Amino acid sequence: MNLDTLGQTVDCGQCFRWERLPDGSWSGAAGSRCVQVTGENLSGVLSDAFWADYFDMGRDYEAIRERFCALDPILGQAARYAPDLRILNQDPWEALCSFLLSQCNNIKRIKGLVSRLCKTYGESNGACASFPRPEALAVLSEQDLRALGCGYRAGYLVGTARRVAEGALDFDLLRRLPLEEAKRELTALPGVGPKVADCALLYGLHRLEAFPMDVWMKRAMKVLFPGRKPEDFGEYAGVAQQYIFHYSRNHPELF
Repeated sequence: MNLDTLGQTVDCGQCFRWERLPDGSWSGAAGSRCVQVTGENLSGVLSDAFWADYFDMGRDYEAIRERFCALDPILGQAARYAPDLRILNQDPWEALCSFLLSQCNNIKRIKGLVSRLCKTYGESNGACASFPRPEALAVLSEQDLRALGCGYRAGYLVGTARRVAEGALDFDLLRRLPLEEAKRELTALPGVGPKVADCALLYGLHRLEAFPMDVWMKRAMKVLFPGRKPEDFGEYAGVAQQYIFHYSRNHPELF
């Protein structure tokens, strides 16, 4: 991974707290930590235990790509197109909220909403603000969040925050449950449909077998992988999904 390829991971739609700065560096935040990544400090950032875990540096993505190349030539092509793409270890609560906000939205607007939520209701450490905890959002009204631009999603966010603050959702349990059971737990929350549930599972709980399906992915599966199902990609189906999603977005002429 280098500074130019970092965007394959942090700007591919799986997280919303990273921005490319005019000098080419990246500014990002996770949990209560924030960082500016430059060409000079990238190796140091990736060797820090917190960021190494966040970027899933302990996983052999080269071996996963080789498996995909052997499985399907088109999947292999998509995997080779973004060789530095990784699935981040994000906070499950933040990921769930972020994808609640993603519904009928675009990445720029989602980033703006997440930023305003953090600045308004997160805890500041002087350098940046953390994503607000469920308890901080549970006491708000829908109108409070509509004022930040959340629109109809405000009700989903407040309702879900109250459920989580009450202990009705156990993220540790969701890591262990069979995938379909974990998905049922999530879709019982306000505003959480199958796609948001899969995003929360893949990007927030690191369930690498989860396979979110949005308009791009449905189109990509129909055109590039006719007759195939997500489970055909195996235990790393979610990694395959991210390669396919990134490849498809950057090759619209295929569709």
